[in-house]
Amino acid sequence: MPNHLQSTKSLYLQKHVENPINWWYWCESALTEAKQENKPIFLSIGYSSCHWCTVMEGEAFSDRAIADYLNANFLPIKVDREERPDIDSIYMQALQMMTGQGGWPLNIFLNPEDLVPFYGGTYFPVEPKYGRPGFLDMLKSIRRFYDHEPDKLMAFKSEILSNLQQSAALPVNREADLTQDLLNQGINNNTAVLQPNDLGRPSFPMIPYSTVALQGSRFKQEYNYNTEALSQKRGLDLVTGGIYDHVGGGFHRYTVDNTWTVPHFEKMLYDNGQIAEYLANLWSSGLQQPGIKRAIAFTVTWLQREMTHPQGYFYAAQDADNFTTPTEVEPEEGDFYVWSYQELESLLSTTELAEIQQEFSVTTSGNFEGKNVLQRLSTVELSENINQALAKLFTVRYGQAEAEIEIFPPAKNNQEAKSKNWLGRIPPVTDTKAIAAWNSLMISGLARAYAVFKDKSYLNLATNAMEFLLQNQWLEGRFQRLNYDGVATVPAQSEDYALMIKALLDLQSACPDDSQWLEQAISIQREFDDLLWSIELGGYYNNSTDAGKELLVRERSYMDNATPAANGIAIANLVRLSLLTDNLEYLEQAEQGLQAFNSVMKKSPTACPSLFTALDWFLHGTSIKTSELYIEQLNTNYLPTTVFRLETELPEASIALVCRASSCLEPATSIEQILEQINGSDNQAER
Repeated sequence: MPNHLQSTKSLYLQKHVENPINWWYWCESALTEAKQENKPIFLSIGYSSCHWCTVMEGEAFSDRAIADYLNANFLPIKVDREERPDIDSIYMQALQMMTGQGGWPLNIFLNPEDLVPFYGGTYFPVEPKYGRPGFLDMLKSIRRFYDHEPDKLMAFKSEILSNLQQSAALPVNREADLTQDLLNQGINNNTAVLQPNDLGRPSFPMIPYSTVALQGSRFKQEYNYNTEALSQKRGLDLVTGGIYDHVGGGFHRYTVDNTWTVPHFEKMLYDNGQIAEYLANLWSSGLQQPGIKRAIAFTVTWLQREMTHPQGYFYAAQDADNFTTPTEVEPEEGDFYVWSYQELESLLSTTELAEIQQEFSVTTSGNFEGKNVLQRLSTVELSENINQALAKLFTVRYGQAEAEIEIFPPAKNNQEAKSKNWLGRIPPVTDTKAIAAWNSLMISGLARAYAVFKDKSYLNLATNAMEFLLQNQWLEGRFQRLNYDGVATVPAQSEDYALMIKALLDLQSACPDDSQWLEQAISIQREFDDLLWSIELGGYYNNSTDAGKELLVRERSYMDNATPAANGIAIANLVRLSLLTDNLEYLEQAEQGLQAFNSVMKKSPTACPSLFTALDWFLHGTSIKTSELYIEQLNTNYLPTTVFRLETELPEASIALVCRASSCLEPATSIEQILEQINGSDNQAER
């Protein structure tokens, strides 16, 4: 019998509708019932493309004995973290306090009276394994603890709540030094995170860290680590590794190893947007390897083919798992993407196979459960034979040649995946909701790629998506985070506002002749300030006062995770707006924001690389006033803290004015002089 999730629109929640567990979604009715019945809340948070979330749904959450006990003794609530990142953030932080680690699925137990957590974990197996207890035995132990250890429960809750409150209320230092020394420390520490991983741990893109290192490479400063080499290596690892889909385009979430070989196969929009922007910046900084250009181009092709709704917005994600046959009960991880050696032998000519083996890590035994994940050994231009071989693999995977597919229709759920007559392999399920923040990240990536490579298709995709957001994501005057099949819902959070404004400013940078992008950015910034700015503390709250009233704390996001933290992006936006409008109130607000997080920047610099990107903007933000012709040329250069302003009235014989803070340099008469002035200013004393 379907549970309360039946009325929800989230793909992740819908995957649990037929569970025997009487799941609720997060709502006042569920919280009230838990309190009235004195049932601890079992809160389970995940997302649709999460592999271990899928595993737990098919195991523990489908087990009748577990369901019966959960229903009788707990109030089970399911949350899609992509719908409610504010809920996820609080309880993930609590889990990390309890266990020292986190991840999804996030399974945590809350006291019904005050929603304070007292026990938690991630994946729980049905039977004891992987050093973890069986789920039913664990549930019984937790209920006994809740019923018979009230003093211990109270003490534990008090400690967790106190730590959460302290974390949310950072000390404010209005006299904080925002200096080049602080920026250099941040560059040093965050570049260290990019050091080669020799411990066998998984490898993640970690673009906010790479961005700080790349920006640091332009300073004439002795750092402990080679910022240029490590930022370049991260880009090359991405475009050569198995994390990149060399057949169909697009980047997977991460690799399970330290050699960038075997991915966790889901593809997330937010990763692809960040990586596209970063790779375009690497190219513009001088690393013009053919593999980088190809990775961007094929990622955009994948985006257009598989991740773009007819109305222009971008889908959220594709699952890690797919069904091998329509009769399979459970999907297999990565089957859509991998190749047995026997398949390659049968599909490719002898010459093609030989060249594939020279360029990719292909063996008879494979590198993933007996099959091969393609990983490149260089970034050189691919030969005609290799391109032909990859085209053959594409045709087998999709059932048609790439030139024959304009749009590859998404499988919106497991039933569609198993019932449609696919011409090739059964594809992973696609989560077709639009998330404003993630669409914005992709728009930024496309805008930067267009500015660097001048491919008009990149710009068209970006502007179509932005126009959809501007026309469809406001409900009763409020910006909304999600869109399900044309229906906007869930009030936007700080990351939605910050990344949307950044995307608009990135479009303005790529197309400064189109005034609407800056006008829209200013308008949305006004709404952002009205609803989420903390007048007392500085910085932006995750959500507004009329949303999430029941949450334990009101957080201001400053820690970078899979996506950059809202406050780092927002503060950089404020500097950019100041440079574009000459409104110094934006700059003062940016300074207050940096002062609000100064303590964490000093004590925990690797928690907040995006705040150091914002500090770089604050110290080195530059505006170039020139004509459209020269902006187009300058945009192909790496100028990470620069805005462009159209100016027709320039001093005689000059082509541009380079301005920083409240002064402008000598009028420039050539592109070379402009670049010299920017480089010189970056390496002089800070603001």
